[in-house]
This record gives sequence, structure tokens and C-alpha cells, in this order.
Amino acid sequence: MAECHPVGFQWVMEAKARGAKVIHVDPRFTRTSALADLHVPLRAGSDIAFLGGIINHVLRTERYFRDYVVAYTNAATILTEDYADTEDLDGVFSGLDIEQRCYDFHTWQYEGLEVQAMSGQADLEYQDRARPEVRQAGRGEVHGSGGAGIPAGEPERDTTLRHPRCVFQVLRRHFARYTPEVVEQVCGVPQGTFAKVCDLLTSNSGRDRTSAFVYSVGWTQHTVGVQYIRAASILQSLLGNIGRPGGGILALRGHASIQGSTDIPTLFNLLPGYIPMPHAHANEDLDTFVRVESTDKGYWANMRSYLVSLLKAWWGGAATPENDFCFDYLPRLTGSHSTYETVMAQLAGQCKGYFLYGENPAVGSANAKMQRLGMAALDWLVVRDFSLIESATWWKDGPEIESGELRTTDIGTEVFFLPAAAHTEKDGSFTNTQRLLQWHHQAVEPAKDARSDLWFTYHLGRLIRAKLGRGPSSTDEMNRPILDLTWDYPVKGEHEEPEAEAVLAEINGWDSKGRPLASYEQLNPDGSTTCGCWIYCGVHADGVNQAARRKPGGEQDWVAKEWGWAWPANRRILYNRASADPDGKPWSERKALVWWDEDKAQWTGHDIADFTADKSPRYRAPDGASGPEAVSGDEPFVMQADGRAWLFAPAGLVDGPLPAHYEPQDSPFPNLLYGQQRNPVRQVVTFRHPGNRLQPSGDEPGSQVFPYVATTYRLTEHHTAGGMSRWVPYLAELQPEFFCEISPGLAAERGLEHLGWASIATARGVVEARVLVTDRMMPITVHGRRTHQVGLPWHWGTSGYSTGDSANDLTAVSLDPNVHIQEVKAFACDIRPGRRPRGSARTDLVREYQQRAGITENTGMEP
Repeated sequence: MAECHPVGFQWVMEAKARGAKVIHVDPRFTRTSALADLHVPLRAGSDIAFLGGIINHVLRTERYFRDYVVAYTNAATILTEDYADTEDLDGVFSGLDIEQRCYDFHTWQYEGLEVQAMSGQADLEYQDRARPEVRQAGRGEVHGSGGAGIPAGEPERDTTLRHPRCVFQVLRRHFARYTPEVVEQVCGVPQGTFAKVCDLLTSNSGRDRTSAFVYSVGWTQHTVGVQYIRAASILQSLLGNIGRPGGGILALRGHASIQGSTDIPTLFNLLPGYIPMPHAHANEDLDTFVRVESTDKGYWANMRSYLVSLLKAWWGGAATPENDFCFDYLPRLTGSHSTYETVMAQLAGQCKGYFLYGENPAVGSANAKMQRLGMAALDWLVVRDFSLIESATWWKDGPEIESGELRTTDIGTEVFFLPAAAHTEKDGSFTNTQRLLQWHHQAVEPAKDARSDLWFTYHLGRLIRAKLGRGPSSTDEMNRPILDLTWDYPVKGEHEEPEAEAVLAEINGWDSKGRPLASYEQLNPDGSTTCGCWIYCGVHADGVNQAARRKPGGEQDWVAKEWGWAWPANRRILYNRASADPDGKPWSERKALVWWDEDKAQWTGHDIADFTADKSPRYRAPDGASGPEAVSGDEPFVMQADGRAWLFAPAGLVDGPLPAHYEPQDSPFPNLLYGQQRNPVRQVVTFRHPGNRLQPSGDEPGSQVFPYVATTYRLTEHHTAGGMSRWVPYLAELQPEFFCEISPGLAAERGLEHLGWASIATARGVVEARVLVTDRMMPITVHGRRTHQVGLPWHWGTSGYSTGDSANDLTAVSLDPNVHIQEVKAFACDIRPGRRPRGSARTDLVREYQQRAGITENTGMEP
């Protein structure tokens, strides 16, 4: 965190100065480690075993916050008799279809009720919930957010937590094998160190104290990345650390508005506000979509209001009740369309054109070689960036040009480079990891031909609409979704820059009289309100840009509600009803955040209550209630249909209702916990390609050709794929070359010299790097053997002041099945002294490694 998020880390240091203990769990000893009270090195890719060990400790020693767990989680809920755990099936859950590589989650249900996914593969249950006449559904993926829908009625519960099929007992059995001994063997964390972690965490959690987890892509970029975060959420829920000040799970982001890019999404499978993108079902209308995708209870029951208001924002007067508010104008999913499936479509000649807005996949994506080969198969490519990044120049200076695998004269891709404006050259907002919108004002005009993304998108749309609006195209029904768009934003200046605040106002929304809305609770299902993103409703309340507020901290309380604006409703801690007990009283005065004021008959406190303001803790939902009215006064997790935090997920996750340790796709170790080596439903078969060869793992023949564990990471001085920072002379001077961090032991074992050259190889490629021999990468003992890890920063490419090979030329395309993120934080490699070969000898060396390891097109593809 100190290395990659130094501005945020200042608050960690402030907390430490006030007595907080800081634990840093990371394979490398970093700047964070140097300032932490305890550094815990572990093997990259083994975090579920580590977290599972802590969960087991909490359950075994009864250090969980029992009152919180019984009242606010699904620990007491009883599961169906059909459920079978990894304990029963040697590492997989019931419902696994090996041939199709997917789970049927119907056996993961609550007793007597069926739960519908609102995240993960929600589409799996479409046929069960739609009308009979629209059950000709193809399967695919629809990712939404917010828990699952539960039919009317309450699931069976045992508040004593003794029933053998209640979630609590299932949890205990599932994690029982995650012992300190197993943590030591799998993760390389000594039992004494592990005991310190357990003691520090449990001692600082409970009624009077809270602890927070902070993670970054070191947890997400794995084939089980979502389950890493699930394991943390289980642990934090057991300890009572969710919805309370000083608690929670904070996801650090790669740049200032990654959170905003998912809220108003750049993701293929979401609409703004985490509404699922419709799937290509036959005859699906708005009513069917809402019935299938919404819940009966909680705020997702208002899906129609959120969606119809969005459709009105996009298509205005053209969106009417008679045409389902232009619901048919929305694109439809036919499966997964992530960036990696797009590359496969490029290679197959199905994707002809590509836009890159501030992305540099030629360096920043897994198996960057495949990205470059895919772009070489395009008809046209548009790159918008500050400088001539590798994704704009691969056709003349990429590694495949050097190796002879591609020739510039043979590449038919027409590349358009359009310079982009920096954030200082435009108005707009950032939404950070805290869900906080902060407005930035334009400081200077963009230089020369540089333009903002907003300018480019608006004027591209304007020109396309003008072209389609002439001649025969104007009457073609296929063009109506574009021609009917509300595309009337005011512009300013000589370049006719669209007013960014006008876009923010549209996102916030208006009522039928054009008055700005103040809350998503004002949204209506009948088309009388517009709102471009329901969770952002209120950011322009009263016609005022709430994100631009900058009231100094000394002039307001510690929650600082008048600095920017946080979604939803400007509350700073989600699920903060959980900071009070079921009766509405703070669990402790020390940790008071919101509470029930009996005299005023409303929730009050330091934050804005994440709860209906006048809903008494004694309120019980009447029979037949739906939506927020169906949430009782002691159910704080209002986006979950049962109002509780889920220790066990009966729906919504593709790869299991509980986290289980699986080895990375490429691992030099077998899975010591189960017979199942890897995540059985990881996404890998789709990416079978000669350029994406996978490696044998564990005890498989050939696995020791790649005996070391590698992990990629960021540096303070460079930013992501380097398209900004490698072009800044001062930063390039501070970190002038691509390097690898290795331990003195590995240097001696392989004859590597400090500041000399090393070649690092996998089945996908070979790169060269300067050698940094350092005690920061100390060997650990895993599976009873001394294990070395190789650290690789991933910022380099062929462009800029500082150039070098790209770490992602080594990585494979193997994805988490829930969110399609790549596994680049843990893979197996070899390392040898000297520079890599040049020209065709480079590909010859990779081929030699493949042959020595016995790699074929089927290696690593097994479930």
C-alpha cells in the first residue's frame, strides 16, 4: 500500500500513530512491510489457505462476535440435505458438471427456499423464473450485484447454531482442515508467525474494537480471486467488522477512478449501477427481465424503477410505456465478452475493429503477445492516449517484429492514434475506492490536437447520428437506438467541449417537472423520472454539484460528509445499521456510528444511516410485504434479500458457495488440501491457442522445468502499463530499467549476479531483466522444500524514455470464472543468467522449454 497507494497510506500511518497495529501479508518485503508491526511473507497464490486458517482459528477458539453473527449473518440458516461440501467430494462442491465445467447451484440452497443469483451467473436460473413461453433461453452470463432473491417466507434457522446443516456448522466442517500446520505447509508461514496474526486480529475485533482488511490486485488477479475476497468477508463477518467504523474490506484501485469505471461501467456485462446486462433470451420483454433479475425483498426489488429511469435518461421522449421504454434497444449478451474473449474473436477474424481508451493491452494484459497478435488481425484500431504507447506502435517495434513472427509489411491493421487530454485539461470527477466522487476542474486547455474522452465520444456520436439521419438510413429501424438517443449536451469553448457537469446532472436525474432528484428512493417505475445511474442519484441534488464540495476537515466532524459525495446517498460506511445492535443501540459507545433515537423515532448518528430513516428496530415486515418494506428493522444488509451477511453463498458465485484452496493454473506444487488441483470451473478452455500454452503443475511430469514462483507488482515511480510514467524523464530516471527481485539464495543457486542480466521463461515467452538481489525476497519453506519467488514489476515496454521487456509476455490467459480477471499474481517460471536470445532464437528457446516440459495443447486444460 505504501508503494502503490502512498496517498492513502498516510491514513494507515496516522492510525498507527494512534496505536493501531499494522500487519502486512505479502511475498515481498516492501515499503509497507518496513512500516508495519508485522510482515508475513507467504507463497503467492496461497492466500485462501492463509485466510481459511484464520477462519478455522476464530471458529475453533470461539473468538467470533456471537451476538453479531447470530443476528446479522446467515450462520443460523439451515441448508438443504442435497448440499455436499469439498470435505465430502475431495475438493469440489455438489452440482459440478465436469464436462461443461460449471456448477448447478440448486443443491446449495436454503432448506425450503430457492435463492436466485443477482451476481455471478444469474442467467443460470432464468428458465426457472421466466414465463413458460420464454424458456427457450440460451445459457450465458449476466452479472449483477446485490445478493439473491428469496421467495416469500423465511428460511429455516437455528439460532443455537447447533443444527448439523446450519451454515455455522457447515463452515466449521469446511475450514476444519485449514490448520496452522497446513498454513505452514501450503503458504510457508511459520506457525508462530501465524499465531501472532490470529491473536492480533481477534484481540482487536468484537464489541469494542474493529479491524480492517485492505487488499489490491494481489488478491484479485487469480483464478480464485473472487473467493479470496469472499474468504475475507467471511472472516470480517464472523468478527463483527462489517458496517462499523474502523472495519470493513477496502479494495485499493489501480488509479483514481477505477471504482467509477465499474459504477458507470466499462464492463461488458453491467449497466450503470450494477444492473445486469440483458442476455439474448428469446422474446424477453421488460417485465420478464425485471421479474427474473429483481428480488422480492430489499432494494433490488426496485429494479424496475432503476432500469426504467436509466432508459428514460438514455432515450428520453422515445422511451414510452408502449415500447417498453426502449428496453429492446439495449444490447444483448450471448456469453462472456471480456477483453480476452475479444482477443480470441480478433484472432478468429470475427472482431474487425477496436477502440482503446487509455488502455495498453500490448503491455498491461495477460499474455500480451496474444493481445498484439489479435490487434495484428484487425482491419482498424483506434488508440487514444497521451503518448505513442506500445498498443499504438506494436506493428513496427513489438517483440514479434524483432522475432520475425510478424512483419510490418504484412500487417493490414490501419492504426489511428488520437492524442488524449490529461485530467488537468478537462473537467470531471473521480470515484475512488471509498465510493467518493470528487470533482476536478480544468486547469489548462489541452495542447494542440489533444481532446478529452468526453469530447471524442460526444462528437463521434454526433457525426454518426448525422450520417445515419440522412437518406435511407434515417428510416432503417436498426438505426433507431442511435438516432433516438438523448444527445443534446451543451458545449463550450472553441473546441466545443461538452459540459461535464451536464453529464453529471443527467446521471443524477430529474423528476417529471425537470427538478433534480435528491435520492434513488424518488425513482419511479412508470417513466416519470430519469436517472443515468441510480446509485449516483443525489450527487446533483438541488442543482448543486455535490462532488465539488471541499469543506475543510477542521470545519466538520470526523465523518466529513461535506467533502465530495459518496454513493449511495452520501453515506460513508455501507451497511452501517450493523454498527448498532438489533435494538438499535451502539454495540459500544467507543464504536458508535448510527443509532436509533427513540424520542425522534428515527435513525441518527455521525453517518447517514444505510437504512430507512424512520424504520424502528422493532419493525417486522408484514406478510406479503415486498421491496424495502419487507426488510425488518433488525436486518442491516439491505441489499441482500434476507437482510443478512452471507457466510455461505447459496447463489451468485460460479465456483462454489465457500472459498476453497486451489493451486494457481501454473504451480510447482500439488494441492495439499484436496485431490482437486485447480479451480475446476476456471476459464481456460476458451483460450486454447498456440500462443497460450499452459504448464504442468504439482507432481505432473515436466512441472519442475518451471520450479520457481513468480508474481507481478507495481512500483511507486511508474503507473500501470507505463504509458504515462515512462514518458516522464524524472520518473524514468528513478526506475530506469525492467528488473527482477530475487533472494541471495536464488542468485547463488542459479549463478545470477546483482545488477547483471537474467532471462525469465515460461511456456508463453521469455524476457530479460536486470537482477536485483535482495533480502526483500527471502525464500520460504513450502511443502517441506525451500522455495524461491521471483518479483517482476510490469510497467515496461518498447516506448518512452525507459524501455524494457514486458512481464506480461510471460503470463497466461486463465481467468476467474466470476469476473473474468486474469491470473498474473502467481505463476511458475524458470530463471537463468544472461540476456535472452534475439530474433527467431527467442521463440526457439520458448519452444525448447515447452518440449522439455512435455507441453501439448491439452496441458493444464483438465478441470
